[in-house]
Amino acid sequence: MRDEDAPGPRPIGYSLDESVGHLLRRAHQRHAALFQDRGAVGGLTSTQFATLLKLAELGQATQNALGRAVALDPATTQGVVARLRDRGLLKTARDPLDRRTVVLSLAPEGEAILAEAVRQGRRANELLLKPLTEAQRNTLINLLRRLLD
Repeated sequence: MRDEDAPGPRPIGYSLDESVGHLLRRAHQRHAALFQDRGAVGGLTSTQFATLLKLAELGQATQNALGRAVALDPATTQGVVARLRDRGLLKTARDPLDRRTVVLSLAPEGEAILAEAVRQGRRANELLLKPLTEAQRNTLINLLRRLLD
């Protein structure tokens, strides 16, 4: 078949390069690569990092409340918490008001790993957002938050 006989692009009315989902996925992949460029801090996954970070913000939380705060389903939360606990990054204690409830907090090792991971997260954010002005960065963050409301 000659090149001029080959079928050309067919308009289908939808462009991958204009797809919000595709662009968000690619931006997320780039951010993850920037975050991991010096190696995963303490072997943390992005989900484990988010879990430690949110727990640091909250101070302490039940597993259920922590999962909701990080937007994870219960099964994923259970696995993430178990891995972090088994690595000694989380402390568990019984709630004094309801002894059936386990309350999570950061262990000293979790705080140390989180401190370095936060530095790396800030660096990844800065590198990803480098082409944008401060106003554009704020607009992007605000628009992404609106999409999640």
